[in-house]
Amino acid sequence: MSAETIIDVKNVSKWYGAFQVLTDINLTVRKGERIVICGPSGSGKSTLIRCFNRLEAHQEGEIVVNGINLHPKMRNVSDVRRNVGMVFQHFNLFPHMTVLMNCMVGPMWINGVPEAEARARALTFLDRVRIPEQAHKFPIQLSGGQQQRVAIARSLCMQPAVMLFDEPTSALDPEMVSEVLDTMTSLAKDGMTMVCVTHEMGFARAVADRVIFMNSGQILEEARPDDFFDNPKHERTKLFLGQILKH
Repeated sequence: MSAETIIDVKNVSKWYGAFQVLTDINLTVRKGERIVICGPSGSGKSTLIRCFNRLEAHQEGEIVVNGINLHPKMRNVSDVRRNVGMVFQHFNLFPHMTVLMNCMVGPMWINGVPEAEARARALTFLDRVRIPEQAHKFPIQLSGGQQQRVAIARSLCMQPAVMLFDEPTSALDPEMVSEVLDTMTSLAKDGMTMVCVTHEMGFARAVADRVIFMNSGQILEEARPDDFFDNPKHERTKLFLGQILKH
């Protein structure tokens, strides 16, 4: 694995008013790594990764993404978002555009990619997520799992340095979860740098290079999957795993 750092987080803290949602976070993500972040609701997981593409602003500490410092007064936010793909709980597709156009619009409007190249790229990534036959449909005509795979393809069309996944299966019916996880697993095998917030512990054990456990805005534990699941060190981690692995 390359030692090239894609995300470097140092002593990051964030508040919503008087409430501190992140406390002194330190994390490094290297090129090609697959990181899974888990923890109870309200632990700051989603807030943390939303700081990585400047959807949220931190107040203290330093975040550098692909060489760009996300300091509080930065103006070139679009430069960061060109490098960081993000897939949300809800698909956020443009309902009035076809699947193909949903994938073409970002490269064309943001990166100035010519239409023919954007189309070819979109078709390539729709094939990559195994739904090329849906290209000319509208999002409403697709299942939830298919829509989430379109959202993944749309992010890939921007050719990001890292992909962020914010609980990408939590809004799906159970039978649709596996098709999205299979797509994510395939991306991981191809070497995509990924940071995933998820409660899918089977995926974490199979795919992650490191699993990070957060609680009350802090990183309490960080380990390779076998150590994390088989020999957790922190009592709060043990409690969390005991509850989530029952289901």
